[in-house]
Amino acid sequence: MALLMQRTFRDMRENRFLNLVTIATVALSILIVSAFSLFVVNANELLASWRRGVRMLVYLERGLSRNQELAVKRRLLKLPGVTGMQYVSREAALQQLKEEMPGQVALFTGLKENPLPDTFEIRLAPAATGSHAVLVALADRVAGIQGVDDVAYGQEWLGKFANVVNLLKLCGSAMGGLFMLAVVVIVANTVRLTLYARREEIEIMRLVGATDSFIHLPFYIQGMVQGALGGIAGVAILYLAYLYIVGGLGHGIPGTLFTPRFLSPVEYSGIIFGSVLVGWFGCYLSLKQLVRH
Repeated sequence: MALLMQRTFRDMRENRFLNLVTIATVALSILIVSAFSLFVVNANELLASWRRGVRMLVYLERGLSRNQELAVKRRLLKLPGVTGMQYVSREAALQQLKEEMPGQVALFTGLKENPLPDTFEIRLAPAATGSHAVLVALADRVAGIQGVDDVAYGQEWLGKFANVVNLLKLCGSAMGGLFMLAVVVIVANTVRLTLYARREEIEIMRLVGATDSFIHLPFYIQGMVQGALGGIAGVAILYLAYLYIVGGLGHGIPGTLFTPRFLSPVEYSGIIFGSVLVGWFGCYLSLKQLVRH
């Protein structure tokens, strides 16, 4: 094994420029792919954090009696995922709005009547906010209760953000596939050029009885080493960029309880392992073409 490693690193030293270009290309590809992965992971967690903080506002129809309001409340409390609620009267809602808009007093002086409805502010269990589909289903059930005029929980921006995250997942997967294909081609060409430079030596090795496995194994190791070094470099660069960005944010994104995180050990180890496999596969394609010829 030591002899195989010596042969591998000797070949890499003799073709250091070509190998450095290959490793740099792998690193750049892994950096882009892992950056997309990091963004999607944090976007998903940010979306989950927003959903956990969702409060569903149930606007009541005008003219309901106290008994009718209590009937609506009882039906709301029976719904799965509802853990509690708070009643907000029209008067309290208007007063709160005035306090939140102290510089817009002129907007309220001309009001002849309070335009705001009585409201129930519903607190939801984590299971009820786990996905957009669950929230929509619950909102539909709430809207179907007699006496309820409208329901709001930020469904438009939650749905749009979820769609953006899904689109980024699709784009990231497509770009990742293209970059990995480029890496396979570059590794294959690197191995092919090395084989061409050593073709006389390989022929002599065959004449003296060396097996194909003995001849090919150093090239497989070379491709895997290129993939590993490129993968480690790409993840390391991403980590430094992450530290710089998070350092600028401080304790998290303003207005949320969410703090960005880096890829977990399992996630970045998987990326590096995938980079090693890509290096091996590029070598495999090159050697397969050589055997065919």
